[in-house]
Amino acid sequence: MLHEIDTVIVGGGQAGLAISYYLKQEGREHVVLERAPAVANAWRNQRWDSFTLVTPNFQVRMPGAEYSGSDPWGFMPLAEVVKYFDDYVDRFGLPVHCGVEVRSVEKLGTQYMVRTSEGDYESDNVVIATGLYQSPRIPRFSADIAPNILQIHSSRYRNPWSLPAGSVLVVGTGQSGAQIAQELYQSGRKVYLAIGGAGRVPRRYRGRDIADWFTRMGMFDMKVDELKSPQAKFDAHPQISGKNGGQSLNLHQFARDGVVLIGHVRDVRDGRLIIAPDLKETLVEVDQFEIDTLKMVDEYIVRVGLPAPPEMFPQLRDGYEQEVITELNLEGAGISTIIWAIGYSFDFSFVKLPVVDARGYPRQKRGVTEYEGLYFLGMPWLHSGRSGILFGVGDDAAYLAAHIANRNTEDEETASVRTHRARHSVEAR
Repeated sequence: MLHEIDTVIVGGGQAGLAISYYLKQEGREHVVLERAPAVANAWRNQRWDSFTLVTPNFQVRMPGAEYSGSDPWGFMPLAEVVKYFDDYVDRFGLPVHCGVEVRSVEKLGTQYMVRTSEGDYESDNVVIATGLYQSPRIPRFSADIAPNILQIHSSRYRNPWSLPAGSVLVVGTGQSGAQIAQELYQSGRKVYLAIGGAGRVPRRYRGRDIADWFTRMGMFDMKVDELKSPQAKFDAHPQISGKNGGQSLNLHQFARDGVVLIGHVRDVRDGRLIIAPDLKETLVEVDQFEIDTLKMVDEYIVRVGLPAPPEMFPQLRDGYEQEVITELNLEGAGISTIIWAIGYSFDFSFVKLPVVDARGYPRQKRGVTEYEGLYFLGMPWLHSGRSGILFGVGDDAAYLAAHIANRNTEDEETASVRTHRARHSVEAR
């Protein structure tokens, strides 16, 4: 069955819902196609049970539903996040079709053919809003690990009690890996933690939440062209937590509490994990990130003259006292589970046009591609530091919705002029 429609939005996460809101306000015919049974699938099914937002509630800013509750500096738990999105769809009557798989997006002449499990859509515009969490990364050498060891991506972790008895190896120390490792060792599990280069920031400093400082300093408003390199947009978010009212996470504290820190995992051979001897060098990077961040905050306070009392921040060094391990016998360490917390890869293979670069990231300008009517939304650093998060996805959505409206208006005007000329020509004859 063929459906003809003005705009197809692929993905019913925060980005897809945000642009649907704006198109609905403009009276633009569109549909949101979500392959999962419900909207906000990444929030609903790819987070652990105790998950909370890492950013404070005041940064929950979906268009038309900006946070207005009584706890702006709190951190919304998972159930509330899911309910927020369910209510959002109902409140604004967004045209979402769930359980629909988009198989391909093709360009046919001046229009697009979106082939799906519920039939084909012919449209003038297509917005790819599949978000940040597409293809979980797990290294190829994981296939050489003994089958009796459970291996899961961090998106499949739920709680310590859902894992088999035994020690756990967590690979990766971005926000997910660090928070999962903390929960596991605090539950009584023996944890081995392969650390990465994600930096560390304190939850609060000099009387304010770190997100407040970042907002005041304009860090979320930094444009993608201002980054130190194109690769910087893929840097991991710093270690921090919103659990229990907001917490700092510190790898040195983890070491003090009994976590075994190791360097980057490189391979596995005969049941032994091969580990780079870079533990201490990586800890230096993590520590320096915090030092540099606090220096920027201090300089900002002086520059604007804010009355924020100085704070001496503790410098832990327990991680440096640990042995540098270059091989780890998985069976000998009693490891029964490996959790790969090393992020995701982009997957736009269903878009049958050459629109991504060597890293798989879309080639575009604030979501607008070289192909008229084809857009991307919800990606990290699409335009600014806000682009991929609840704090700013609505800004890019508004921009693209206006672009679609202007484009369609121009098309309608062009068609009207052509029709007028054709009629005039016939009358002249």
